[in-house]
Amino acid sequence: MNYKISKILFAALFLLPMTAVAQVGQHRNDFAIGVNGGYVLSNVGFSPSVTQSLHGGVTGGLSIRYVCEKYFNTICSIYGEVNYASIGWKEKIQTGTDQPVINANGAAESYSRTVDYIQIPVFAHLAWGREQHGFNFFFQAGPQIGIYLKESTSRNFETPNLATDGTGRSNVTVAQETMPVEKKFDYGIAAGLGMEYSNRHIGHFLFEGRYYYGLGNIYGSSKKDYFGKSNHGNIVIKATYLFDLTRTK
Repeated sequence: MNYKISKILFAALFLLPMTAVAQVGQHRNDFAIGVNGGYVLSNVGFSPSVTQSLHGGVTGGLSIRYVCEKYFNTICSIYGEVNYASIGWKEKIQTGTDQPVINANGAAESYSRTVDYIQIPVFAHLAWGREQHGFNFFFQAGPQIGIYLKESTSRNFETPNLATDGTGRSNVTVAQETMPVEKKFDYGIAAGLGMEYSNRHIGHFLFEGRYYYGLGNIYGSSKKDYFGKSNHGNIVIKATYLFDLTRTK
């Protein structure tokens, strides 16, 4: 076999598989920005435990998305946000028989703490369905950081009722009620599921449910500290509007 022909055949056998692999993904260069807003249900995972119901607050901010590739039927992109979020915890104060705990003023004790953050999530965003005209379903997940802004407390008592005669609190962990947030930087992981409707003339409308699990603590967690764990947990329901700045197709 001629040497030049052998080189051509070898090159063809070597390059064809690589070309086939390269052509599996369709390049995209779609860049969109917009706004988002929603509602957050949150609590804090204390250890020792603190009995809680969910704290309600708002969240909203700026959104950005870069679609880089369509791989088979999967639309691959990077999605990020810069949000204001009002989170915290709300205590469920009851006796051992699940009755309200009455304080010295004759009112049922109530306590909640609101902690405001700037939250910045960055997600790998995977979608299946229509890119432009119609609906798609998406999953996204990635890291999130939070920067502490301020906090406020709502309470209707001076001293918690810890009586042992059955009228006091069944959960006697109260140190958190007078402790300000010590750790001003929060971090964790978040993941969400949602639907998107796209119209090339109007933009993109996203509706999502998301969960955030904090890996950091709001209080110290060494052996000398009171709490071994004090991490945020958030359930987020939100809507987002994006409009295209650049679009491949």
